[in-house]
Parts: sequence; structure tokens; C-alpha cells
Amino acid sequence: MKNIILAAGYATRLGELTKNFPKPLLKIGNNTILGRMLDDIDTIDDITEHIIVTNHKFAPIFKQWAAEQHYSKPITIVDDGTETNETRLGAVNDLLLVLNTPPKQGESEGVLVVAADNLLFFSFQEFVDFAKAKGTSCIMCHEQPSIEKLQRTGVVELDANNKVLGMEEKPQVPKSHWAVPPFYIYLKKDLDLVRHSVENGCGKDAPGNLAHYMVEHTTMHAWPMSAGRFDIGSLDTYYEAVEKYGK
Repeated sequence: MKNIILAAGYATRLGELTKNFPKPLLKIGNNTILGRMLDDIDTIDDITEHIIVTNHKFAPIFKQWAAEQHYSKPITIVDDGTETNETRLGAVNDLLLVLNTPPKQGESEGVLVVAADNLLFFSFQEFVDFAKAKGTSCIMCHEQPSIEKLQRTGVVELDANNKVLGMEEKPQVPKSHWAVPPFYIYLKKDLDLVRHSVENGCGKDAPGNLAHYMVEHTTMHAWPMSAGRFDIGSLDTYYEAVEKYGK
């Protein structure tokens, strides 16, 4: 199973801090945001490779960082060729760039797809085990009591066995309190669906666009996160993360 990290955004909400530097490589204490995530994912036996999709502007920085790492699984940096926020391909197209580029070894079980701007307080091993037990492609979910926050994210309805019954993006009237963070497992049997998603009408900007598309075209389950996460989306949240978790 390949671990595909979507890191081609320009993090414009962080201003000068990320004007010429990628958000996933910002420091939280002695480690980077991305490094904290890979420290966990690299220990999963099913993972064969880490593939980081970035833009042309930040690719040299990621390559230099990767050359200094000592993970047990190889790191590959993929440059999507864009240089500005206005010309970005979109997260779904960045994923397709990887899936449509040979060689395709490591897909015998599928792909783990993650956004690289969160601090997580659980192990992805639990998510991988859940997907293997269900035998379907999977998303994550967590309870979100705030209607205002639910209106800004993906929301799913689940049955008693955590099968996804439906998903809405940024609903004005959410049908549940299950919010969807940007972490996914797409099994090999569904990868052709993924590869043809954009040409068949799937939105391309956010990874949640693909999750929504896949829920409508195949059976998926949702793993309720066993612990929390901290989403770093602004200067305020970055400095809060440094203060809380960087000591």
C-alpha cells in the first residue's frame, strides 16, 4: 500500500510564513508537521512507499528535506508543475498524477491518501486495520457538535456497521454530526473509479470531492477516529500548535 501525501497547496492563509516555504515542513518543536505524521505511518507494515505530491515552487525544498530523512520506507517527491495558487491542479488531480504514473507497484492493497497539515493523536495503523476488516475503501469521521463547523466540511450518514449511507459537502442543514477529515483508504478494486473520477464529473479542488464521488459509486465505510486531531489552517492555529505541542 502506497502512502500518498497531498502537499501541493500554497497555504495562502499563513501569509509570509508560507510564501516561499511549504506548510507541511513548518516546525512543531523539534519535528515538522509532516515528520510527525510520517513517524507513525512509516511503522505500518502494509505501507511500502511514501509519495509526496507538491508543486514546482516547493519541490526542491521537499527533495532536500527527504534526502535528510531516515525512514524505513522510501520517499518519492512528485512535482505537479504548478507555481502559483491560481494555477494549482487541485488535490484530486494531484492524486491522479500519482495513480496514472507508472510503475504501479505497491497498489496490491490500495493507497492511503492523507493531507499533510494536521497533528494527529492516534495511529493510522488503526485505520488500515479497519479497512482490511471491512474489505472496502474507507474514510475517517469524527463527531462534530458545532453546526457552523459542519457547514464548512464533509458530513456523512452511517448505518450501525459504519457503512456510509451518504455524504454531503458543506451542507447548510447537516444530516448528522459525523464530519470527515482529509484521510482516506482506496482499495485496489476501486482505483479505476478513482482514476476516471474527474472525467466523470468529480470535483478536483479538494480531496473531499473525491470521497463524495466515491461514496456515490462504491461501498465505503467510515472509521470513527479513536482520538483527536489538530488542523493547522491559519497563522493563529499554527502558533497555537507550537505553543501546545511543541514543548
